[in-house]
Amino acid sequence: MGMYLNPGNSGFTRIRNDIYVDKSGLISLINETIETPRLLTCVSRPRRFGKSFAAKMLCAYYDKTCDSSALFDDLAIAQDEKFNKTYRQHLNQYDVIYLDMTNVLGKADSDSIVPFIQNSVTEELLEAYPDLKVGNVFDETLLHTAELTGNKLIMIIDEWDAPIRETPKSQKPYLDFLRTLFKSSGTTDQIFAAAYMTGILPIKKDGSQSAISDFKEFTVIKPRKFGGYVGFTETEVKRLCEEYHCDFEKMKRWYDGYWFRDTGSIYNPNSVMEAIRNDDFDSYWTQTSAAGSLMGYISMDFDGLSKTVAELIGGGEVKAEPRGFLNDLVTIRNRDDVLTILTHLGYLAYDERTGKVRIPNEEIHMEFTRIIREVKRDDTIRRVRESEQLIYDTVHENAEAVAKQIEKIHSEESPLHYNNEQALRSVIKRAYFSFGDEYVLFEELPAGGGYADVVYLPKKDSMMPALVVELKWNKTAEGAIRQIKKRHYPSAIQEYGGDILLVGINYSKEAPPGERKHTCIIEKYQMKTDHE
Repeated sequence: MGMYLNPGNSGFTRIRNDIYVDKSGLISLINETIETPRLLTCVSRPRRFGKSFAAKMLCAYYDKTCDSSALFDDLAIAQDEKFNKTYRQHLNQYDVIYLDMTNVLGKADSDSIVPFIQNSVTEELLEAYPDLKVGNVFDETLLHTAELTGNKLIMIIDEWDAPIRETPKSQKPYLDFLRTLFKSSGTTDQIFAAAYMTGILPIKKDGSQSAISDFKEFTVIKPRKFGGYVGFTETEVKRLCEEYHCDFEKMKRWYDGYWFRDTGSIYNPNSVMEAIRNDDFDSYWTQTSAAGSLMGYISMDFDGLSKTVAELIGGGEVKAEPRGFLNDLVTIRNRDDVLTILTHLGYLAYDERTGKVRIPNEEIHMEFTRIIREVKRDDTIRRVRESEQLIYDTVHENAEAVAKQIEKIHSEESPLHYNNEQALRSVIKRAYFSFGDEYVLFEELPAGGGYADVVYLPKKDSMMPALVVELKWNKTAEGAIRQIKKRHYPSAIQEYGGDILLVGINYSKEAPPGERKHTCIIEKYQMKTDHE
C-alpha cells in the first residue's frame, strides 16, 4: 500500500466504521465510463460535501492490492439491480493513482508541485514494479506501467483545484501537467481506464484549445446524474432522523435548501452528521476554511452587489448568470461572478428552473448575518443600520417610521417591477434583512384559515415579539389587519408563548401620482379578539 499508488481501503474502512449513508451508487456511474470515450469525469461541489469520502470509496473499490468485498457486499453497488451489473467486474482490479492535492500542497513548494507529484508517483511505481522502464516524461512512465502490467490505471484526484485556489502562481505548470495526462492525443486512453477528479471549482476556462476540455463535468450548478451524490437526499435525511430521533423539520430548515432537477432536495452532509452527533442544530459552517472567504466576496465593489446581498439575506432570490465565470478565484469581473463563486462554495443555492440564487438554509443565513456586520463598505453599513432601525421601530409600534423606511427601500426598485404583492414582499424582506440575529423567517405560513404572508418568529433566546405581516396591494393597511384576525393567522405560532404583533402594510399603486405611498398599521395581538 502506497501513499500515491494503490492507497488501499483503510480510508473507506474508517468511513464505514462511523454513521454511514450509502453512496456506493456513485461507483456504477464511474464504471459506466471505463474504457469508453467518456472515461474522464470531473465532479465539483462545496467543502464538506463528501468529496474526500467519495474519493476514498473509489480508491477502496478499484485498488487491486486489497480485498474490499466486505466493505461493499452489503451496499447498493452490490445489492441493487440498478448498480450491480458491473460490481464484481471492476472490484479491486486496477492500479490506482490517488492524489489528494491539499496533501501535496502541504509537502511541496508552490513552484515544485508538479515535480513532486511526478517523482513521488514514479518512486512508488518502481517499488511496485522494479522492472518498469522510466520514460523521459511522466506520461511515458505511466504508459510503460500499463504495458508492463497489461492493465490500464485508474486515476483519482481529490481537491484537484487546490493549487488554483491556494497557490495561483503554480496554476500554469499544474494545468500544463494535467493537460499532458488528459489531453495528449492517443495516450490518455492507452494509460487510463478511467479518471475521476473532484474539487470545489469546475475546470478552469482559459480560452485555448489546449484547455482540459475532455472531461465530462458535473457541477453544483448542473450536477445532472450526479445530483444525488453531491450531498444527502431528503429520503436519506428522513431515515437518519428516524434512526437517531432527530426533528426532521428542524433538520430541513437548518441544512436543506439545495435543489437539483433529477434529485430534488439536497442537504449539507457534514452539518447533518454533526447535528446528529452533537444533538444540536447549529452552524457548523464556521468550522470549514470556506467560512473566511465570504467577507472578501460580499465586500467587493461591484454595482448593485450591496443591494443584492441585502435582498438575499432578507430571504429573496436574485437572477445570476454563471456561464461567464472563468472558474478561478482571482478573475472576478462582475456581480454575477461573485454570485457564481458563492454558489460553488455552497453559500448560495442555484435553481436552474428560474436561473436564480438564494441563501439555502438557516445555517448559511447565520453566516451571512454574522459577516455582513463586518463589511466596511459605506452602503452596506447604511443598509444594516437602517434595517436594524426598522426592526426597532416595528417592535415599538412606530408604524409611521416603518412605512417611511419601506417607502425608501421601494424607491430603489424599478417602477416596472413594482407591480404586485410579490414585489411588495420582496421589498419587505429586503427592508428587514437584518432579522437573522433575533428571528427566523417564514413565508406563506399555513395558519388558521389561510396562509400568513410573512412571519418573523423569535429565536429561542430572543426577547422580541413575533411579527405577523400581511401585505396588501391597492387596498388598505386596516384591511390587512382585519384579514390577519379573521383568518386566525397568529394561531400558527401561539405555542411559542410570547407577544405577537400584527403588521399590516399596503401600497396604493392606483392613487394619483404624488399620492402613491405605503401605509402601515401595527397592533398587539390580543388572544381573546379572535374568539369573542
